[in-house]
Amino acid sequence: MSWLEPIAFSASEDWLFVLDNYEYLLAGAVITVALTATSIVLGLLLGFPAGAIELYGGRFSSGVVRKVGVAVRGTPILVIMVFTFFVFPLEWVYVLPASEPFQAAVLALGVRSAAYQSQIFRGALQSIDPGQLEAAESIGMSRRKAIGYVLVPQALRRSVPGFQNEFTIVLKDTSIAFAIGLGELLRHSHDLMTQQTTAALELFVFASLIYFLLTISTNRTLDYVNDRYAIPGEG
Repeated sequence: MSWLEPIAFSASEDWLFVLDNYEYLLAGAVITVALTATSIVLGLLLGFPAGAIELYGGRFSSGVVRKVGVAVRGTPILVIMVFTFFVFPLEWVYVLPASEPFQAAVLALGVRSAAYQSQIFRGALQSIDPGQLEAAESIGMSRRKAIGYVLVPQALRRSVPGFQNEFTIVLKDTSIAFAIGLGELLRHSHDLMTQQTTAALELFVFASLIYFLLTISTNRTLDYVNDRYAIPGEG
């Protein structure tokens, strides 16, 4: 049994190394949360109007939105992120008080999320009985007001389950920002691993635990929102 003792000692020492550096890992987790939240909001601001235009816009505008969405969804997020950081002239876009890698990652993740959120919202709009739009127009509402005041509130409620999946995907894809040098959770784990290479497994198990806690806590919150604001009779 004596040959096991060095292994046990090394494992214990590696976990102590992780715990000694938990503040550095949590700092990376804060960047991950900020990146996720900002990207989701950007995706929401771009995606929901895009879904409405694709469904109710004119032939030209809906066609352009549909083709752009297909192109973005068909491009790997790593390619989009490398493009926004190294190719696209971003100086005029940088409006946030954050580093350039952070803003490039937000732009890449936000645009890609918008392409998916537009489909979530479009599907929710299509699920509403068309008779409601006709009824709203028959009482004198314009088409734009009927969509904004009658269809959109219902579609937003029905979008929550799909939005949960999109949030989880964006959260996990923040790790791709490692490629452009952003100091998010995975990058901080890698930095520590280079200092103590035997602690690689412990570091990435700890990072995975943080990702899991973030995912489960957000999904439980969105479950509450879904139950709280569900359309009566559909809950």
